[in-house]
Amino acid sequence: MKLAAAWICVTLAAPLAGQGVRPDADPRIVKLVAAVSPDRLRQLSERLVSFGTRSTLSDTMSATRGVGAARRWIHRELSQYRRLQVSFDSHRLVPTGRITREVELRNVVAILPGRSPRRVYISGHYDTVNLGPGGQTRLNTGGANPQASAAFNHDNDAPGANDDGSGTILTMELARVFAESDLEFDATLVFILWAGEEQGLFGSMAHAQNLAAAKVEVTANFNNDIVGNSLGGNGVVDAETVRVYSLGPEDSPHRQLARYIQRLAATYVPSHRIRLMAREDRFGRGSDHSSFTAFDFPAVVFRESNENFARQHTAEDKIEGVDFGYLAQNARVNAAGAATVALAPPAPIVAGDRGASVSRIPSGYDATLTWRAAPGAAAYRVYWRDTWTNDWQHSQVVGNVTTFTLPNVNIDDWVFGVSAIGPDGHESLVSAYVSPPRRMQEVKVIKP
Repeated sequence: MKLAAAWICVTLAAPLAGQGVRPDADPRIVKLVAAVSPDRLRQLSERLVSFGTRSTLSDTMSATRGVGAARRWIHRELSQYRRLQVSFDSHRLVPTGRITREVELRNVVAILPGRSPRRVYISGHYDTVNLGPGGQTRLNTGGANPQASAAFNHDNDAPGANDDGSGTILTMELARVFAESDLEFDATLVFILWAGEEQGLFGSMAHAQNLAAAKVEVTANFNNDIVGNSLGGNGVVDAETVRVYSLGPEDSPHRQLARYIQRLAATYVPSHRIRLMAREDRFGRGSDHSSFTAFDFPAVVFRESNENFARQHTAEDKIEGVDFGYLAQNARVNAAGAATVALAPPAPIVAGDRGASVSRIPSGYDATLTWRAAPGAAAYRVYWRDTWTNDWQHSQVVGNVTTFTLPNVNIDDWVFGVSAIGPDGHESLVSAYVSPPRRMQEVKVIKP
């Protein structure tokens, strides 16, 4: 079967200057990626930090200071863009842990409807915290967390330009870029700014719980938390790489998403290297993607490569600590991955009632893979790799079928996967054939 190849030639669109975009790139996505503006990111940052603090328990009534003023501004800003459906996702919490009094959290949500209800999320958290002198450095070196004290002051200045103002304005800028594009997506795009992250991921967890209860199909969550600084506290400058953390095991949907992001970045933002990190997050730290992984929704978190802990969770997290050119590159990587996965069909389902649908049929020494048809797929690509290798080594497009045999390929020696390809050539995440754990028979010993 021949796939549509109208997007093969990128001369139809001006490539991003200096990026060296590959010739197999879709010019529509090239244009989308190029629309990210460092100047626009700076303007958003200047306004966001002007609210002084966005601490979860700070003022909600003032028009100029506190979390209430900040979230209303974010809502107004996103409401300017055509095609976006903007709302507050509100949750009232009783006192819990670092939430020391009853409070209403408001996530800010901007939805770009697609042809299907399945969702692709781009997110960051807009709340901030000031832990006093030393901030995160103090915690890293064994100091106590002031938030544990009832006397903790939520009105202290907490500008949060990088943590997580960088993830917030990245999400807002991509909401604009996607909304103003001419692209019609198969998936529904959700741009969301979380509240209550600094007290324990409360806003994202409440949202993810509702998604799970409603059985919403979530294809991916691109979460961004501290992604704007290129000068580390150790004096090392790194504006060419970004870390992407993903929860295992090796063939989890989260790891498939991370590999997907790396592959698409190499196509659309080749000057920016993706460092895949084989753990859910940094030691002792966390972010809102964990609310999604808790319900098996594919999710990763982007982190700058070289952090400055002295600027985290203090009044020193100011706009001077943000490199907007670097932040724009991280936004472009998000844009390329999210646009491609939203244009592609959903990933095929490879698990049957008895686990992965892979067999030795017909000879006993072959690998026969079976999967369910993915809506909108025009073809499929089969992947395989050595069992000791953590990334795909081989692949083959197999046409519009739902079963395929690799002759004389022993299923004990290889890991397999399959993706769906749409009519325009865009490819879904890979669904891996994972061997279910063997159930051991309990032995009942009769004592003499």
